[in-house]
Order: sequence, then structure tokens, then C-alpha cells
Amino acid sequence: MLFWQVPAPNEAMLISGSKRQAQDTQFRIVTGHGSFVLPIKQKARMLSLALREAEIAEDCVTQQGIRLTVRAVCVFKVGDDAVSIANAARRFLSEQSRMEELVGRIFAGHLRSIIGGLTVEQIIRERSRVAQEVMAGSHGEMEKLGIVVDALQIQEIEDATGYIDNLAAPHAAAVAGQARIARAKADQEASEREQQAAALKAEYERDTAIKRAGFTAETEQSNARAAQAGPLALARASQEVIEEQTALAQRQASLAAQHLEAEVRRPADAEAYRQRTLAEAGRDRAKFEADGTAYTERTLAQAQADANSARARSLRDGNQELLAANRVVENLPVLAQAAAEGMSGANLTVLNGTDGVDDMAAGLVGQGMAILRSLRSTTSGGALGQPPRREAEEDRHG
Repeated sequence: MLFWQVPAPNEAMLISGSKRQAQDTQFRIVTGHGSFVLPIKQKARMLSLALREAEIAEDCVTQQGIRLTVRAVCVFKVGDDAVSIANAARRFLSEQSRMEELVGRIFAGHLRSIIGGLTVEQIIRERSRVAQEVMAGSHGEMEKLGIVVDALQIQEIEDATGYIDNLAAPHAAAVAGQARIARAKADQEASEREQQAAALKAEYERDTAIKRAGFTAETEQSNARAAQAGPLALARASQEVIEEQTALAQRQASLAAQHLEAEVRRPADAEAYRQRTLAEAGRDRAKFEADGTAYTERTLAQAQADANSARARSLRDGNQELLAANRVVENLPVLAQAAAEGMSGANLTVLNGTDGVDDMAAGLVGQGMAILRSLRSTTSGGALGQPPRREAEEDRHG
């Protein structure tokens, strides 16, 4: 619109002639939004709120009476509040281009005042202290002017009398001496390193020559081995063939030994064992037959003797029942002989040798004697009507 005006973000619009006034400023301050400005009746002016910079170069005298030229930079701006804008507008609205110069003069005066109470050494070592004291000293004046100081930096201190240079001379001399010592030490170390490098180079060249000679010798040896590789390969192949043949012969000999073991030795051992077993069996059979024959003869003799005794006793006592038993006794030798002949002709294999034959013969004899005692007991008790003890006593006396 034609009468609508809007200030920039870094500007404040001052409208005079308006009835709406704030804080007795006699003008209205507009920031951040627009406003109507009536022509002829109202007038609008713009005040910059942008950041400004003032350079200061001031000759100062220290507490020691030494003249110094101090160069500093002050960064400032008009405050954003209405009071600061109003104060700045009354003082700088028509001279905004000279604001840096005016502010710089104010700070220069405070800078001379602060430096006058300090020594050169303090100014050099405590520049931030000097800047803080200058800002603190000018705070009241800047507030009246509506100025806000963001920073004050002392950039350079010049000394036309040479005091600062003389002050730094001992340190500079010491540093220069240390520098010369460092250079001499560096040169010495460089020389030593050069000597070490030369020695290492010579050593490397010597090692290289030795290695080269070694490589040459190895090359010659390799060539000699390569020349002998063919005959050596043939000899090695022949040796391997001989070793394989030897191993084959050993395996064949082992197989032949196993074959001999399986087909000759083991059957021979088995046949020998069979012959020994048969021989032992024949020996045991012959002994068994001899024992059987002796047993038969003993049994027949005993049976004949027992039969004669029983017959005589029966005839003497007139016992008819014993006469009947006599028939049985007479046939006992025949039965014993038949048993003995059957046992002697039997095809028996005695496993425990002579002990087995003796056990069998003893068993037969025992059975025969048991039969004989049974017959005696039966005939004695039944025919004569006497107890077995009497017959035993008669047999013992007879």
C-alpha cells in the first residue's frame, strides 16, 4: 500500500507526528512489523541497528612514562530495546555515518586513561584485562548513547622508544643462544648421521658384494646340479626300482612262508598230534585189555573159590536152597568172562589215560564183588536161617 511502510529486520522505524507515543519519546518506534504513515501529518525515519566496527589508534603514556601506540578494534551496535533506540536516535539519527568515529573517540579516551595506570609489562601480558577495564569504564557513556559493545580487542602495541625491544632482548638473546646451540647440535647430529649413513652404505655395499658372490656360487652349484640331474634321476629311478623289487620279493617270501605254514606245517602238526593221540589211545587200550584180562582171571578164581565153598557148605549142612543158588554161582564166572571179553573187544577211547583205565577196571571189580556179596548174603540168610553175622564169622573161621 502507498502509506504502509515496513522497516528492515536490522532497522527501527521512527514515526514522528503521531499521537501514540511511548515513554515520552515524542515519536513512535516500530520494529519487526509495518505501520501506516500519514503523509504531511506524520514523518518516518529509519535508524540502523546493524553491527558496526570502530578502529582505534591512540598514543598513550604508561605509568612508567613510556609512550606507546595502541591499536584496537571495537565492535558495537545500537541496542534493541526502545530506550537504547530512542537515545541513539536523538544523538545519531542525522549523523549515522559518523557513529563509528564518535564511538571510537569515546573509547580512545578511556583507553588512554586505563593505560596511564599500567606498566608496559602489564599491558603486554594482560591485554584482555585492559580491554575489560576500557569496556567497564565506558559502559555508562555507551548506555546513554544507546550503544551496546559486543567486543573490544587490542590488536597491536607499538613502542617508538625501543623499550619493548630491549625488554625482549635478554629473552631474544637466550633464545638466539639456544637456537645456535640447537643448530650446532643439529649440525653435529647431521654429521654423525652422515657418517652413520656412509658406514651403512659401505656395509651395505660389502654385504651386497658378499651376497652377489654367494648368489654366483649358488648359481654355479645349481648349474652343476642341473647338469647332473639326468644321471642322478636315472640312478634314483633304478634305486627305486630295486627297492620295489626287494619289497616285492619280501612280500612273496612272506606269502610263501604263510602258505607253508597253512598247507604244510599246520597239517603236519595236526597229523603228529593225531598220531600221538592214536598211540596214546592204543597204549591205553592195551593196558585196559590187560587189566580186563587180569580182572577176569581174578573174578573167575574168586567166583570158583566162592562156589566151591558154598557147595561144600551146602552139601555139609544139607541146605537145598543153596544148591539152587549154586547154579547161579556156577554161571557167575561165565558172566564175568563175557563182560570182560566184551569190554576188552570194545573200541573205547579213554580220555584220561591210565587213570581212566584204572577207574573203569576198579568199577567193574567193585560191581562184581557187590554181586558176589549179595549172593552170599541171600544164600546164607535164606537157606540156613542164620543171620548174616554168623555166616560172616563162619567165613572168617573157615
